[in-house]
Amino acid sequence: MRRLLPVLAALALLTGCSTVPTSSAPVQITEASARPAGEVGIEPAEPPAGGTPEEVVRGFIDAAASTVRNHPVARQYLTGEAEDAWSDTSGITLVGPDYATVTTDAGGVVLTGDLLGTVDTRGVFTGSAGEPYTREFTLVEVEGEWRITNPPDGLLMLVPDFERLYDERAAYFLDPTEQRVVPDPRYLLGGEAQPTVLVDRLVEGPSPALAAGVLNALDGVTLTRAVTITGTTVSVDLAGLPDLPAARLAQLCAQLVWTLDQLDGVSSVQVSANGEPLTAEGIPAVQRTDDWVAFDPEAAPADADGHYVDGGRLMTDDGQPAPGPAGEGAYGLTAAAVAADPRTSALTSMVGTSVSEGTATLLAGNYGGDLAPQLTGSRFSTPTVAATRPEFWVVRDETTVVRLPAGGSPQPVNAPTLPAQGRATALQLSPDGVRAAVVVSRGTGGSSLLVGTVVRSDEGPVALRDLRPVAPRLTSVVDVAWPSADRLMVLAGDGEEGAAPYVVGVDGWGLTEVPTSGLPSPPTSVAAAPGQLPLVSAGGWVWQLSGGTWVTLIRGAQPVPGLEPFYPV
Repeated sequence: MRRLLPVLAALALLTGCSTVPTSSAPVQITEASARPAGEVGIEPAEPPAGGTPEEVVRGFIDAAASTVRNHPVARQYLTGEAEDAWSDTSGITLVGPDYATVTTDAGGVVLTGDLLGTVDTRGVFTGSAGEPYTREFTLVEVEGEWRITNPPDGLLMLVPDFERLYDERAAYFLDPTEQRVVPDPRYLLGGEAQPTVLVDRLVEGPSPALAAGVLNALDGVTLTRAVTITGTTVSVDLAGLPDLPAARLAQLCAQLVWTLDQLDGVSSVQVSANGEPLTAEGIPAVQRTDDWVAFDPEAAPADADGHYVDGGRLMTDDGQPAPGPAGEGAYGLTAAAVAADPRTSALTSMVGTSVSEGTATLLAGNYGGDLAPQLTGSRFSTPTVAATRPEFWVVRDETTVVRLPAGGSPQPVNAPTLPAQGRATALQLSPDGVRAAVVVSRGTGGSSLLVGTVVRSDEGPVALRDLRPVAPRLTSVVDVAWPSADRLMVLAGDGEEGAAPYVVGVDGWGLTEVPTSGLPSPPTSVAAAPGQLPLVSAGGWVWQLSGGTWVTLIRGAQPVPGLEPFYPV
């Protein structure tokens, strides 16, 4: 099974059934499956005799939760003409369970409810901005029974039914440096067709928002037949492999293995080419994630201690100053970020910010060595760095995104749609460097969270594109961090009681509040990294989340003062 951040799993914040459906029709597996298909749903009831218009509309919505292809029960709630025209494969609209139906004077039924979002035909979830869902159904009598004439295209489904029937599965693609696989969340109907549909999603390629930021080693490859499972091994047969170079075959296998490892009970993958076992140097006959650990999406530097700033000094999470002038307070740091060598885990380069007489300065240098000024402004956001390249990002003056390659010069990042969103007060790169989470302030309109895709090309500057809202119901967003490659930890509040921490999927699904037990006051900044305990600054001290409670950095000791915690990556 896919590894989840241990502390969040312990809190049961990240559940394995965060879900959204796929629009592809189930594929008939011709070989017998070694695992019996589990029951994933309870079939809905047929239309009741003499049902009222409201009962018919509610029955139609309940019938969307069927696992039977083509939704035959739902079609019974429609007129013959509507049944012929209705498509159940055009995506899903998700509505909260507490919806209302009201019969109009004209005999129609108006449905109103909370719109949670939609799922497109590739299984990609898009959250709503908090607007309500409203639809008026028209009904006519057919042989004495009310039937719907204008069903919405696709499925209209209640969120609890959706969570019961569909599984969140990531299709993994490659970051541009070809060092890691990058999760692209999809939502698939449970059942024995799911492995085949999951590989289909890989072959089809990344979701539109992510496509420009990743590579796909399966591009041009086709799936020859349904994927099968025997015991704990998945078998995948592909066409188009013989002409691929060894390096690309390795990337292709890494994508497949990390993707299929999420399936329940699966621990290995066998890949064949047109029915013959794939034989290539460096590729085992039976593959596991351990064979492709170099592509681990959650890889983290060994013993990368948390850091924070206290009184202008860079500190480590044992309460001691970091080595060098930064730890001695020579620069009066207000925030910092540190990069690690992905091969040795040694801390290599760093940047920091300082403020003097109203001028903010961005400094850079080697970890433990001297830092030199690189850029000035009125304000810099907390710096950030991804694990895939030693390149630091900041937002200058809440308007301009700047990247600073280690040992290089500051360069602007093209973010054409950011100014229209508001003032950018925080920016954090995902561990793989493919996405950026941005907090934007709209003044009296509050602050919200956006996620964009980092796009690199030889033709122009690095760009931050496709900025899209995540968890738009959260207002007064303060800060954000990445506990994993596909999850965000967000500090947000109502502006009166202060911020509280939340966890949410990178696509906005599964928003869950994190306990605040142990904190002396609302947190003001947050840090997270794969495999690490989340950190916050609250009340002027630094705290870590352990076992559902925020505790001091040094167990059994008094809290240590500090601000702007972060983890080297």
